[in-house]
Amino acid sequence: MMSTATERPFQICTKTIMDTTDPTIVFNERGESDYYTNFKENIEPSWHTDERGFAELMKIAERIKKTSTNKDFDCIIGLSGGLDSSYVAYIAKEIMGIRPLLFHVDAGWNTDRAVGNIEKLVNGLNLDLYTEVINWEEMKDLQTAFLKSQIADQDMPQDIAFFSGLYRFAKKHKIKYILTGGNFSTECCREPEEWGAYPGIDKTLILDIHKKFGKKRLKTFPIVDIISYKIIYKYIFGMEVFRPLNLVPYVKKDAEKLLNEKFGWEPFLHKHHESRFTRFFEDFWMPRKFGYQKRKAHFSSLILTGQMTREEALERVSKPELSEEFLQREFEYVANKLDLTTAELQHYFEGENKTYKNYKNKLSFIRLGAKVMQKLGLEKRLFR
Repeated sequence: MMSTATERPFQICTKTIMDTTDPTIVFNERGESDYYTNFKENIEPSWHTDERGFAELMKIAERIKKTSTNKDFDCIIGLSGGLDSSYVAYIAKEIMGIRPLLFHVDAGWNTDRAVGNIEKLVNGLNLDLYTEVINWEEMKDLQTAFLKSQIADQDMPQDIAFFSGLYRFAKKHKIKYILTGGNFSTECCREPEEWGAYPGIDKTLILDIHKKFGKKRLKTFPIVDIISYKIIYKYIFGMEVFRPLNLVPYVKKDAEKLLNEKFGWEPFLHKHHESRFTRFFEDFWMPRKFGYQKRKAHFSSLILTGQMTREEALERVSKPELSEEFLQREFEYVANKLDLTTAELQHYFEGENKTYKNYKNKLSFIRLGAKVMQKLGLEKRLFR
């Protein structure tokens, strides 16, 4: 029987490196966390990357081809230049034999390596790319509003732009199928909500934060609410989302090697480092302001899927990914890009931490939907 308490001593899972910095984590009598038991009970038994997965993948490919014969593209893939989305693009073209449109949202924070990787994939796979550039003044205003809000999820403005831009484009151009890089192999351990992993695009929360702290109207900034893409887009417009990486063997190091050898694609030091802001947020802002390390969830996923030992993960998480000198330079870069002085950014950094609960939101409704999806077997990752 598992138990949890609001005040308790530090404890770390005996199988992963998830610990009580997730305040809602629960452990059984063997010290195994619910992240481990959820993986063993709900994910692993039904996750097939052998011939069963391949058969399902090709069935999906045939279905997509059959219903897209008179269209320019069979489906759309959001491409960041990172590993997951890049490997999906390769699987779609080379394994599934379909014609995806690669769609990139430029929110102003691309690293040079991400831009290079996108170019190499587009040329190497001979696919079309559409890039949507977010209005920088609006992006900057929303990001600054979020910094002032003091909530943990400072990457929400970028996530909103990426996700909403893709869905809005697909709907406008009647592209029915979306392929994503979401997967169990590197993401089976879902980051807890308290660590800034707000579950879905909550338009109520976003607009309340912007109303309180923003200065400009969001005239063109894309915001597609979770209700729209989970219900309206799916059931009214018939859009479907597929995750091909759950149906093929997907080993991080092997995928990096393949993309490098075939296209000259270059790997990143860590997950999400294709965005300069995300790298700063996850490596500096989050651990130092809130005490949360998203790497613990990322590495725990790799432990659960046999791609990293627990000892390797503990060693790596014991020290920063990036040097202090580099992080301080990034602090100055982020401040300058957002038209803030370093003193202003430091002021927000030192401000009193808050959560989404300090603002209008509809998380109770989102949670209800997630529970329904879990009961239907549509969401297998741990979701509290």
